[in-house]
Amino acid sequence: RLGKMKEAGFNTFQLHNGDIFMDMLTDSGVNAMSDQMLAGMMTPDDAYAGSESFFRMRDKLEEIFGMKYCLPAHQGRACENILATRFVKPGNCVIMNYHFTTAKAHITRLGGHVEELVKDEGLVSQSDLPFKGDIDLDKLEACIEKEGADNVSFMRLEAGTNLIGGQPVSVQSFKDACAVARKHGILSVLDASLLQDNLYFIKIRDEERKDMSVREITREIADQFDMIYFSARKFGFARGGAILVRDEELFHSMEDLVPMFEGFLTYGGMSVREIEAMTVGFDESMDMDIISHGPQFIKYCVDKLVDYGVPMITPAGGLGAHVDATSFVSHIPQQEYPAGALVCAFYLCGGIRGMERGTLSEERNADGSERFASMELVRLALPRRVFTLSQVEYVIDRVKWVYDHRDMIGGLRFVHEPATLRFFTGRLEATSDWPEKLVAAYKADFGEDQ
Repeated sequence: RLGKMKEAGFNTFQLHNGDIFMDMLTDSGVNAMSDQMLAGMMTPDDAYAGSESFFRMRDKLEEIFGMKYCLPAHQGRACENILATRFVKPGNCVIMNYHFTTAKAHITRLGGHVEELVKDEGLVSQSDLPFKGDIDLDKLEACIEKEGADNVSFMRLEAGTNLIGGQPVSVQSFKDACAVARKHGILSVLDASLLQDNLYFIKIRDEERKDMSVREITREIADQFDMIYFSARKFGFARGGAILVRDEELFHSMEDLVPMFEGFLTYGGMSVREIEAMTVGFDESMDMDIISHGPQFIKYCVDKLVDYGVPMITPAGGLGAHVDATSFVSHIPQQEYPAGALVCAFYLCGGIRGMERGTLSEERNADGSERFASMELVRLALPRRVFTLSQVEYVIDRVKWVYDHRDMIGGLRFVHEPATLRFFTGRLEATSDWPEKLVAAYKADFGEDQ
């Protein structure tokens, strides 16, 4: 594994899957489909234009979200490209509770900038706050006053905020923020890629809504927004995406971009077989039994590691178990990418591939200086219906071993650094021989075969 890590440039995205024992990089496109989803893939309408598979998907989405118009796209970042291309001009501002890497990259590519307005408590690693993804309303009003409403392209709220530990947003926060946006004439956009996790947490943490169905909560949220987009590699457990639009004129203002970037308006770059699977998956995303699986496994993993003293993001969120690398390897300075180094250590000591979610996932400032992340996290994703609890126990055991040997881990530095989304294709090297020493200690405890 040490040799494979060096070949990959100390970047877990560059590893071959055959060299990995536990792939916890992401839940994007790697959730296991149900039997009903697989059966749906056998009955598609494989037409270039006017496919009935698309209309079945569109009708299902309207049933769930109450929005009539649907623009298909091959995944979430394709939706972000369309939204940014249509609405963002140089100097414009896009307001978010917290950014996602590709959402921000599309905006900055076009000369816009992002203002992140999550509540300060959302960036506290260990707490018991149930909805750490909520936007700060005072910051929101101040930002609109500073930027001017006409300069705000749109407000994007992300359900299950990815980069701060998969933390959910409350229904009240969605309502309050959208009311502010409406007051100022600003479009509101929901990124629903991680909505199923957010719905689960609302159901179990919001006393006012514990007796509501998942569908009722979904509609209450959807009714606040002008547009909703999602990656069906997450929401719907398949591979695809879409933008849902409430207003017909707004829909028509974007529809020409789908044939330009994605394909015709009734397939949007997706296989019709995936469209049929997604349509079933959307129904399954409204089933509390199904959407409980991921968060329950994540909570088990987080709680066990906290009991061992490992610093984790709490309360446990969605998508995966998030390790607080700032505390875990506090001796590594941010400019040496502590979360990036730690994710490499997990692979070296157990074959576990996680994802860095920290400074390495940011882009440099215009002057070339580092833009340090608010949080340094390692995400150990738990895709749906993939892992057993015994596999989670293995991960807990190896993470605990790494924590007990954390002082051996050192930093990383770039040897090839792309200007945009560097965490995908960049290559790094260790700042010392710490990987060799860590592997030697691991072999001494576990032998050659593990």
